[in-house]
Amino acid sequence: MESTSPATSTKTGGFKGRKLTGILYSKKIAPWFFILPFLISFALFFVYPVISAMNMSFQQVLPGQVEYIGLENYEKLWNPIFWKAIVNSSKYTLYTLLILIPVPLVLAVFLNSKAMMLRNFFRSTLFIPALTSVVVAGTVFRLAFGELEGSLMNTIAVSIGFEPQRWLRREELAMFALVLLACWRWIGVNLLYFMAGLQNIPIELYESAEIDGANTWNKFSRITLPLLKPISIYVFTISIYGGYSMFTESYMLWAGNRSPNDIGLTIVGYLYRNGLEQNNLGLGSAVGIVLLLITFAITIVQLKLFGMFRKEE
Repeated sequence: MESTSPATSTKTGGFKGRKLTGILYSKKIAPWFFILPFLISFALFFVYPVISAMNMSFQQVLPGQVEYIGLENYEKLWNPIFWKAIVNSSKYTLYTLLILIPVPLVLAVFLNSKAMMLRNFFRSTLFIPALTSVVVAGTVFRLAFGELEGSLMNTIAVSIGFEPQRWLRREELAMFALVLLACWRWIGVNLLYFMAGLQNIPIELYESAEIDGANTWNKFSRITLPLLKPISIYVFTISIYGGYSMFTESYMLWAGNRSPNDIGLTIVGYLYRNGLEQNNLGLGSAVGIVLLLITFAITIVQLKLFGMFRKEE
């Protein structure tokens, strides 16, 4: 009977240990080892759900019954209610982009200036809304935009000479309420991104520009904006996603997913209505896939326009 001597075992174990260490220090393998946790989580929580939703979008899913029905779920999306949801989400996204990109950028420039008084106070004040629960914020805004004459917004309207309004029953006023809620909640977050970018710009660039006689606008347009391009593109991208994925704000403003004439219905709200309220998971999955394609297409287009796919020379 053969036996392995302690010396041989030690040599074998040492060799295996050195081999494993060599693999971990390999320039080709080590990076994959360190990003493995992300790849696993990405596969489990994004790739697998997307594939499952795509498969389910071609099915009729009922309790205890699953049947493939081809493109029937997608054909059902050609209806006025779904197009209303797309228009509402697109308007909401556009209006929020027009405010949540330039306004936080300008505020960040002011708050990054040493001449600004109480900078830390304003930074904290503007960021506090992001820490507030959207459920609480939506409830407060619903009361503020109430139809009674004593509601906050009607009190303000009457004080400046307007009649009391039915804010959440008229389409243009309802969109104003949604956009105002989004701006109140997310300006502080985008401000934080822009301030992080501003603080990474070397101050020597501004000092050199001043020596060359550049004024404030020249420094902002020639130094600040170009060097903030990566941050701006990131904020723009997440704002697009946030606009099209909005649901809870609308749900809380109308205390449910049924607004008058669907003036507050969003794409995610339509998904929720069909997938959960009406237990039609197949149609809900089709809505989710269409939403994914819309946001993906818009993101690719805006990245192309900003030149993010150009090769560096």
